[in-house]
Amino acid sequence: MFGLDRKDTSLLIVVAALTLLAPFLLNPFPEGSSLAQFNAGYPDLMQRFVIFGIFAIGFNILFGLTGYLSFGHAAFLGVGSYSAVWMFKLLSMNVIPAIILAVIVSGLFAVVIGYVSLRRSGIYFSILTLAFAQMSFALAYSVLTPITNGETGLQITLNDPRILGISQTAQGGIPVTNIFGLEMRSTYQMDLGPWLFQFNAGYYLCAAIMLVAFYVAIRIFRSPFGLTLRAVKSNQQRLNYTGMNAKPYTLAAFVISGMYAGLAGGLMASMDPLAGAERMQWTASGEVVLMTILGGAGTLIGPILGAGFIKYFENIFSKINDNVLHGWFSFLPDGLEDFIVGILHPFIGKGWHLTLGILFMLVVIFLPGGLVEGGQRIARWLKRGKASKSSQNTNPAE
Repeated sequence: MFGLDRKDTSLLIVVAALTLLAPFLLNPFPEGSSLAQFNAGYPDLMQRFVIFGIFAIGFNILFGLTGYLSFGHAAFLGVGSYSAVWMFKLLSMNVIPAIILAVIVSGLFAVVIGYVSLRRSGIYFSILTLAFAQMSFALAYSVLTPITNGETGLQITLNDPRILGISQTAQGGIPVTNIFGLEMRSTYQMDLGPWLFQFNAGYYLCAAIMLVAFYVAIRIFRSPFGLTLRAVKSNQQRLNYTGMNAKPYTLAAFVISGMYAGLAGGLMASMDPLAGAERMQWTASGEVVLMTILGGAGTLIGPILGAGFIKYFENIFSKINDNVLHGWFSFLPDGLEDFIVGILHPFIGKGWHLTLGILFMLVVIFLPGGLVEGGQRIARWLKRGKASKSSQNTNPAE
């Protein structure tokens, strides 16, 4: 199916099912209940899940296949965002041209950075990419202020000279992003008893693009090009001895990865037409590294799992405060309640990074292959349990 083998086709179908059913799967608890705090089925967060999933899929093509660790991929995310917002300001509020421009400009930017950075390998390559990203961040804040609007950030206004669209609505407001008239913020709400499910047009556009990006990544992984990239990661020096020049392959992987990042940046601007230099900071580059390693570098679905895991912690656990904890443990005596809340306080709210750091450390120590390895271990354990149970139920031959 689609040129994939049975295993990859099944994986694509699973990812598609999880993505399409996300509004149901991410809202398991009734509205108003104490556990509704852990629901994640609202449009803004679901959009972030798939957008950063695209970002991580692209980064995994470079890091997972070639072993080249880039600390500057946030530069392409920021370039994609700026390009998309400029398209909204100058052409129209249709997201398709903006996304296309974001991918093209990010790809060209990746060619320049990759051509210079790939002259070195290992830690020197990582430092070069980090330097380029920080240079881009500094330029966006200072020299390129006429293009990026500096600290304020680039955003659409009522005075934009939009060629193929209106500059303001009939009510005098700023027009919203859309795809052929369907607004990205359009949301249908479904009430099923105490549950509330939201189906957002912007989320499903991002989800559809993520599925296409995931399919392309599978084809890259299974292609001769992907096998060559794996050879680069395994032993580039030995590959050079065969007479094959690995530089064009690594540069192609770098550019493809940068285009994925630009696509993610374009989608971020399409959902919220604002671009700021903070998207190009080194912390954003480090975040996608954590996503890939946490999910499982070199695997297909790992980066998506890692992106969802980190964004869930960032948006859900960061909102838990002492008042929420007191509500959870109100059934305990006052002294014990205060004691438990005092212990948990450093790990919630603004301290969610500490919780995430501990979990990341545990995954790296006990699951070097990331969350994917954890799932594989559970699957093998269940298979062994079924096999041993079936052998016990088999009557011995007489």
